[in-house]
Amino acid sequence: QLIENAGRAVAEEITRRFGARRTVVLCGPGNNGADGKVAARYLKQWGWPVTIADGIEGAELIIDALYGAGLNRDFPAALADKINTAGVPIVSVDVPSGLDGLTGHPRGSCVKADLTITFFRKKPAHLLLPGRMLCGEVVVADIGIPATVLPELKIHLFENSKPFLPAINCASHKYKRGHAVVVSGAKFNTGASRLAAQAALKIGAGLVTIAGLQDELLVHAAHTTAIMLAQTNTALALGMFLNDARRNAVCIGPAASVGSETCARVRAILASGAATVLDADALTSFARNPAELFAAIAERPRRPVILTPHEGEFARLFKTLATAPEAKHERALKAAKSAGAIIILKGADTVIASPDGRAAINCNAPPSLATAGSGDVLAGLATGLLAQGMPAFEAACAAVWLHGEAANRHGPNGLTAETLLSALI
Repeated sequence: QLIENAGRAVAEEITRRFGARRTVVLCGPGNNGADGKVAARYLKQWGWPVTIADGIEGAELIIDALYGAGLNRDFPAALADKINTAGVPIVSVDVPSGLDGLTGHPRGSCVKADLTITFFRKKPAHLLLPGRMLCGEVVVADIGIPATVLPELKIHLFENSKPFLPAINCASHKYKRGHAVVVSGAKFNTGASRLAAQAALKIGAGLVTIAGLQDELLVHAAHTTAIMLAQTNTALALGMFLNDARRNAVCIGPAASVGSETCARVRAILASGAATVLDADALTSFARNPAELFAAIAERPRRPVILTPHEGEFARLFKTLATAPEAKHERALKAAKSAGAIIILKGADTVIASPDGRAAINCNAPPSLATAGSGDVLAGLATGLLAQGMPAFEAACAAVWLHGEAANRHGPNGLTAETLLSALI
């Protein structure tokens, strides 16, 4: 019955988009091929000229039902090239043939579909790169599998989606909305920390303070109004500043500089018990001894900590995972468990992973986000949400989604970190 429903769903989605035309269905030996045969039967009943064949000669539309998400062999390059260069629409069943459904990477070569019809729920390959670019439009068809099976399957991998943000009621005031602290960069590198601070304020933190040396703060003073400034010349002074428990979320890393002083400041922040976002230089400063950072995190296991590495920073902290063959979300989950922290593994297919086994794949980020300062805004968003009491995994997921949404709202032309801030909700 599931195969019957799947094949009909494929046929229905095709007829929604295309008029009747010569259609060739390429059917493999398993359930994927069976879905294709059912789709061919329905299309023929509805008056389409349909052929189930090995070749694609004369085709005006190709249905790729050769192999689904569980492919365990390399897909031949000659066949993939023949299909991809046919010059007609290609519709794949489940995933484009040759695409590994778990990792999102081709096994050998891969069909490049215009439309992919999958069933029940998306597979990781529909969201992870390069799979997302090979699938074309993705449609999830209901074929009668009840949602009640999900708890039995114990699946903890999600597509990141629009978040529920912390509520504000009439009894709220700025101290109830949290006090975020951002550690400044050096006097000629203050912009990154200022972007993070502005993002934390924009996303709803009640108060935001930039902490740093006097010469750094003099630069900030010329650029900030609602953001406060606090002089903390040493790691000890920063720790003392954080003794006030109302200063409940801290971001360090944007242009903080790499070295022992940044390491000392990170340790002071972690010792304070404040929720913490470690970004950029705060991560690279521990590249020689990641275990030192992870031990400092473990000393206060209930404190929310978020790490925001891109792939290069990830490789510095998690050397054995950087080149591991696992899917991106699997690498991020192992890193989260190793560090005892939430991991935001950044990229066009950002993955958010928690030590408790949950992970989310984000897919709303446009290419225009690849611009200087974009990551600093993301770090500030996460910090501002932590300050408002949002749980760390949910705060990280929300920050990533809002980051992408702001870029989409702005549009592709002229996006900078400053204009990204203006597009935030």
